[in-house]
Amino acid sequence: MTGVPASAAGGTGRRPVPGAKLGAAAVNQASLWNIANILTMIRLVLVPGFVLLLLADGGYDPAWRAWAWAAFAVAMITDIFDGHLARTYNLVTDFGKIADPIADKAIMGSALICLSWLGDLPWWVTGLILGRELGITLLRFWVIRYGVIPASRGGKLKTLAQGTAVGMYVLALTGALATMRFWVMAIAVVLTVVTGLDYIRQAIVLRRQGLAAERAAR
Repeated sequence: MTGVPASAAGGTGRRPVPGAKLGAAAVNQASLWNIANILTMIRLVLVPGFVLLLLADGGYDPAWRAWAWAAFAVAMITDIFDGHLARTYNLVTDFGKIADPIADKAIMGSALICLSWLGDLPWWVTGLILGRELGITLLRFWVIRYGVIPASRGGKLKTLAQGTAVGMYVLALTGALATMRFWVMAIAVVLTVVTGLDYIRQAIVLRRQGLAAERAAR
């Protein structure tokens, strides 16, 4: 007995539990390995596999193209479910916030570039879609101090149209289906432009409102 009150000696009178910090770290580490993040990781791993399948045997073998389509389809499906699971079950992590958009752009960008390189898709289509994605990303950073531009219904339709069109181009389609994929891609391009212009409008409005609020607060 030292006669020193427990509060003075340590605040609670309890001895620190060995490995307490390690336990907390383990919990934090475990939170990274949730189902939403695992699906995102799967999508990232699928990117190089998808490229190899699409370009196998010169890039024109229907069988290899079918396998490439399967990989692309799995990537698109995981894109739908990982975000839904993260929001529904409170599995949002910093890793997911960063990796999810990277995985989305990686699979779509690699598909577009490979299809244009193979001559299946005009380069201006690839440039337009990728330029729009890069531009909107920069636009979000430009106005982030004033607020966040939410994903619109049009943006979701754009993503669906792009995924459907690119998936149809990955397959070695002929005849009426080949004609159909042209029009699906045309719809995707229109939605890409229209939603891009709408994001620009929202960014301008958001920045003006933010600047007005700053001037009013002075």
